[in-house]
Order: sequence, then structure tokens, then C-alpha cells
Amino acid sequence: MKITVKKGLDIKMKGVSDKVMAEANLSKFFAIKPSDFPNLTPKLLVKEGDKVKCGSPVFCDKYNDVVTFVSPASGVVDKVVRGEKRRILAITILSDGKFTQLNSKVKDFSKLDRSELKSDLLKSGLWPLLRMRPIDIIARPEDNPKSIFISSFDTNPLSPDYDFIMHNKSAEFSAGLEILSLLTDGVVNLQIRKSSDEVFSKAKNVQTNFVKGPHPAGNVGVQMHKIDPINKGEVVWYINPQDVMILGRYSLTGAYDANKVISIGGENIDSPKYVKTISGSSIESILDDSIIKDNSRIISGNPLTGQKVEKDSFLGFYHHQLSILPEGDDYKFFLSEGWLSLGFNRFSASKSYPTWLLPKSKTYQFDTNLNGEERSFVVSGQYEKVFPFDIYPVQLIKSIITNDIEKMEYLGIYEVSPEDFALCEFVCTSKINVQSIVREGLDLVYKECM
Repeated sequence: MKITVKKGLDIKMKGVSDKVMAEANLSKFFAIKPSDFPNLTPKLLVKEGDKVKCGSPVFCDKYNDVVTFVSPASGVVDKVVRGEKRRILAITILSDGKFTQLNSKVKDFSKLDRSELKSDLLKSGLWPLLRMRPIDIIARPEDNPKSIFISSFDTNPLSPDYDFIMHNKSAEFSAGLEILSLLTDGVVNLQIRKSSDEVFSKAKNVQTNFVKGPHPAGNVGVQMHKIDPINKGEVVWYINPQDVMILGRYSLTGAYDANKVISIGGENIDSPKYVKTISGSSIESILDDSIIKDNSRIISGNPLTGQKVEKDSFLGFYHHQLSILPEGDDYKFFLSEGWLSLGFNRFSASKSYPTWLLPKSKTYQFDTNLNGEERSFVVSGQYEKVFPFDIYPVQLIKSIITNDIEKMEYLGIYEVSPEDFALCEFVCTSKINVQSIVREGLDLVYKECM
């Protein structure tokens, strides 16, 4: 299929990562954070001081204990970090630097039936790589998805270039695709662009779809909406292309190898680049060789949907980039840089400044300042200009705020996730935290209807 996304907005930020690959310093500590997995209640399987290997179970889902989460490194359990009401925030692993594997037996997955394959992926700790729509949570093993989606490109600001990351990685990617093809009676949809690397354009066991358009054309939610829409009672799974390679490495070696490449970008870092690291690594080890300007915000993920972290925190499970942006909490003179300035160097989604006449390739300085405060939520038509779904976004948000489940279903709650509303949040003059509202709505629907 050929899909053209017409609604959206490309946000050109300064600090895009250079096509330079570097090795991150080996992290001394690794962490698995239950907060990375919505609707998960963890049940500990280890205690402080226990020895673990790569692939050793650390905790499981309390209400679905077949879904296990494993250690990305070998060593000992250092701490179980708890918050209010003894809620588990993270389990940290002190690495021994050897990365000893719990299992390294290679299996012929083509000879396994689907239930055996699922059981193997669950025991190995690879299952959390698979996520599902609706609700945008870890895929449920008992479901039979009508299709599986992979987006080979990311259109978020400062996003990593998967063509660069996965060049010459066809063997690992193909092995992962073979596993995915065994998990569904439908098709594995791979969305690519015309300029995509051969690892994607020549992939087998997939249906290739060409997608073009502004952000959020790279979001799997938009791609599902255009290619295989979700109705009530239907389930679609999705997975990141680098996570497909983790599945592939498991198929080829039998080992739990959580290596990944992330992009480090943003205006406030001296050398934006790509770094080889491991899932759950400490932020400090990744940024150790970089110079970061004072008063910067470190974001695990992209600037629109990522999480604010400190240097002593850890890379998110599903995150493939770090974004370093200015905080923007300094005073600005209202005539030169403030609200009354002519804005010759300021980006505007509403064409309030003359910069909309400049070439689309121009990059702009951004900080994390909201430039206002939350105010009345009114119908302004802003959301509809950047929201490419055939859904009324403002009406859906208001139905979530009022906890009207029937209206949520009628207005398309099953097709969306918080990231699909990130642009709406970006352009919102009311400064509404739309993504958190959508997450609350999905949690309510999951609790009451699924």
C-alpha cells in the first residue's frame, strides 16, 4: 500500500545527531523500571544481594505471572528502589562486566507451534518487547492479533535514523521477522519510505507499505489507522525495529542480548551522535564523554513524549534516544525574545511569526518553557490541523475527562495512544496535558471493558 499522511507538523529542532557511531562507557549499574510498562503491578522474584545472569527473571506481572521481566546484565541485585506506599520504582543490578548468559541454547522456532513459541518468549523475558493496541500496553499472550506492525522510521523531533542504525543488519532483522510471522494468522506490516535502507526494503515475511507525510506519519497508531483500523474486540501488536533485532539475536544465538543503538541529540550537548549501549544502562555512563551545558533538561525519549530524568537515572525500556534541551526558565525581554517580539528566529505552528515563509529545512531553538499556563479548554480547531485520525480529538478528550466510557468508545478510544496526541499537546494554547488524560482514559477502559 501507499499511504500519504496530510495532517501533521514537522518540528525542526537544532541538535540532530550526526551520523557518527560511538561506544558508550560500560554501565556499572542497570535498572528495570516497572513504570515503563503501563497497567503493570510488579511481583518481585529476587531480593537484594541475589546473583543474576543475562536473562534471569527479576519480577513478573502480579496479575499475569507468565509475563516476566529479566536482567539485561549479569551481577547482583543492588537495590529495590521503593516510593510511596512501598511502590516498586526500580530494581537496580550491579554488573560484573561479564554478561554471562542464563541460556544460550539455539532452538529451531520453525518447528514449534504458536503456543510453544509464546511460552519460550515469555520464559526468556522477550515478551515485553511486544505491545498491543488498543490500550497501548504489553501484548497479552492469550490474544491472537489480526496483524503486527513495525515502523521503520521515526518522525519525532531529534529522532534516531533507523536506516543508519540497522545498515547491514539484515540477518538479525530477518530472523526476528520470522519469529513475528509465526505469532499471527494475519500479516506483519512493515512501513517504510522510498529512501529506506535495504534491510527494510528487501525484508521478507512482511507486507511492505510506503508511507510519506509529516509527523506523526512514523507513529504506528497513524499507520494502523490508515492500513488496518482497530474495531472493538480486535487486537493489533507492534514492535520497534531494534527490538525485532533482539528477537533475531535470540533466534540465532539463544541469548538475551539487549544491546541497542540510541541517538543523543539536542541543542545543549556538544557532540550529538549515535551510541551503542544496553537497555537499562545508566544515563551517566551514556553521557560520560559528552559536555552538557548548564541548566539543561535530560529527556529519556523524544522531546514530545519522553520522560524527564536526572544523570543518575536510567534509560527507559522502550526509549531509543536521549534529548538534551535548555530548561528555558531564564527571563526574556518581551520586546526582543518575549511575547511581543517579531519572532524572526522562533518556530510557530500557527504562522504567527514570519518564519513560516522560510525553507522547511530551517532548524530552530527550542526550550522546555510552556510560555503560558493552563487555561480554559475551548474548541479552537488547533488539534484537527495536526491530528491525522478520522476522529474528533477535542470531543474525545472531553469524554475522557468526564469518564463517559460509552462516548469514549464511540469517539475512537480503541485506536489511539498518548503519543498520538503529542502534537495536539504541543500546539495547544490551553496548555492541557493531553497525553496524561488519554493514558487515564485508556486505563479506565482497560479496567472496565477488557
